[in-house]
Amino acid sequence: MQVTWQELGTAPKMLVIAPLVVLTGIFASVTGLVLASDQITLSPFLIMGGLSIYVIAVAVLCMIGLRTVAKLQNLGMTDSLSTLPNRRSMHGEIRGKISRGDELAVALIDLDGFKMVNDLYGHAVGDELIKKCAVILREVCGGDARCFRLGGDEFAIYMAGPLSNTILEGMCRGLLERLGQSIPIEERRIAIGASVGLSHTSGSDGLDSSELLRRADVAMYVSKRGGKMRCTWFKADFDRNLEAIRDMDEELRAALLNDEFRVNYQPLVDAKTREVVAVESLIRWHRRDGKNVGPNVFIPIAEESGLINSIGLFVLRQSCKDALGWNGIKLSVNISAAQLRNPEFPIQLGQILEETGFEAERLELEITETCLVLDPVVAERSLDLIRGFGVNVVLDDFGTGYASIGFLRQFRFEKLKLDRSLVVDSADDESLRAMMLSSISMAQALKMNVTAEGVETEAQADLVRSAGCDQIQGWLYFKAMPPEDIAQHLSALAPNEPNKQNSAEPGLEPQPELRPEQRKAS
Repeated sequence: MQVTWQELGTAPKMLVIAPLVVLTGIFASVTGLVLASDQITLSPFLIMGGLSIYVIAVAVLCMIGLRTVAKLQNLGMTDSLSTLPNRRSMHGEIRGKISRGDELAVALIDLDGFKMVNDLYGHAVGDELIKKCAVILREVCGGDARCFRLGGDEFAIYMAGPLSNTILEGMCRGLLERLGQSIPIEERRIAIGASVGLSHTSGSDGLDSSELLRRADVAMYVSKRGGKMRCTWFKADFDRNLEAIRDMDEELRAALLNDEFRVNYQPLVDAKTREVVAVESLIRWHRRDGKNVGPNVFIPIAEESGLINSIGLFVLRQSCKDALGWNGIKLSVNISAAQLRNPEFPIQLGQILEETGFEAERLELEITETCLVLDPVVAERSLDLIRGFGVNVVLDDFGTGYASIGFLRQFRFEKLKLDRSLVVDSADDESLRAMMLSSISMAQALKMNVTAEGVETEAQADLVRSAGCDQIQGWLYFKAMPPEDIAQHLSALAPNEPNKQNSAEPGLEPQPELRPEQRKAS
């Protein structure tokens, strides 16, 4: 993109004009002094020569100055790594299109898993990946649309014209298809994807370039939350959802300060003896207005806002305090992906153990595959530090993801928890029952204990017991209860028959089944 004199700002123009003014002033002063002197006689030839030199000097200075300033201006409008136009250039072009009343569509593209590439292979490979993606973007856009790099792993495309929204969406779907294939870099083939958000203006609705990009950014995050590798058009509802999320985020921060969170505990029983051998911490939010908010509602918001770290530490600290005198039984606490990615978490864990005096060997941290897949390098490093304290690590919700034997051996879990869906549906589905049996056999071969969660009937309990599970957790035996009710159950056996009072929490409907990433720290 070449910048013309008319497009240059006032400051760049002054870099050319100021020297010309100085040169003209010097020439005029010398000429005035010569003409005022009676001792110097100038011939017409000398006067014409001086004027010619002045004109040539001005022309050369203008040419060099304009080229230099235009070059600097162009550099300021270009991303140095990808050589694509940058964010500033994009805003300038879009403003020009909107000022003419053009219909326009904008797409914001964010690469999926780019941070993992940097962590696994280094920033040099990450830079090469950005360059390759820029080439792909140029090829997809061709001469019909303009593409830009906004910074980091974010790119953008805009297109003007009556059918710009339809054509641009088609381009973005083509881009996702290209990025869905592995990209060769040196001797590697790196798999990378992208999430796309789109926005549109008719040219007469008053939207400016900043608002268009903001809307595309909001829609892009909806694509990410919806599973990635997809395109999403902005809707007004997205802003209303953002406002609700913002309001709940503020309420969550106030809830932490006002001590509105409580930790309940659901016992786990030995599959053979039915004695309580462990408890799992479950957070509850009892608002001051009397309303109870389920973890499936506030945990995802806390994860997005980063507040999950503070909430998770609260649960961990409170659980260690409560379970300190519970006859040496195990304590299980859910850990979110955000906590595991936090390099400070192992240090904070050690401080809590020292502060509360809780025995590290009695603590189990439950994580899901999501925690590990998102950032395996950082996760493995954190888990090594955590195990150094003597804390056990449990893989939760097993059967809902894609964990392989190599995955299980790499992270060396001490226990597997079979997901509720695998347990409940195995009674009527032979394939799921076979999957559950093979999962238990595999865990036993790797010297891992197995817990079946979500057990609600005696038939389910008999099934998982005969399959070889070591522990059982579910409403068949115990509901989640406040800490003051736990002690009375520690020395007693679980009931032989389902306890009607325990089958549901008084005054509460059963919580809907949560996605794995929503359950952590809950």
